[in-house]
Amino acid sequence: MSAVSSLVPARFLTLTAHLVIVITIFWSRENNVEACLPLDFTQDQYDKEDTKLVVALSVTMGLFAIELAGFFSGVSMFNCTQGLLSLAVHCSASVSLSFFVFQRWECWTYWVIFAFCSVLPAFVEILLFIAVFGLKKKPL
Repeated sequence: MSAVSSLVPARFLTLTAHLVIVITIFWSRENNVEACLPLDFTQDQYDKEDTKLVVALSVTMGLFAIELAGFFSGVSMFNCTQGLLSLAVHCSASVSLSFFVFQRWECWTYWVIFAFCSVLPAFVEILLFIAVFGLKKKPL
């Protein structure tokens, strides 16, 4: 089995794992929101932090849509560079977000994980879309 063909299922599995953990955080975000707040918080503070986390998770889901569209359309499915980048960041996101859920990390850490593990591969995916459909180039 060549390196490119073994990257495809590994990339899909890490993308799926990251997606499942993000959906799990949606369902159980109360604990993480409470970890962001002082011990004596008001309902207004809770609502504000909950809204921030919901926005972050929603934007993450949108970036997943972009990346999965590029993957399933074939634009980046067999691109080794995007495959390795996506595999590395989604694997580290899966591990980091697991700790985020189980260790009840503060909400600001989600934004750091989001920047490196969701925005970066989606940005590269958008560049590949532009190269393939806008410039009519073959994917590498």
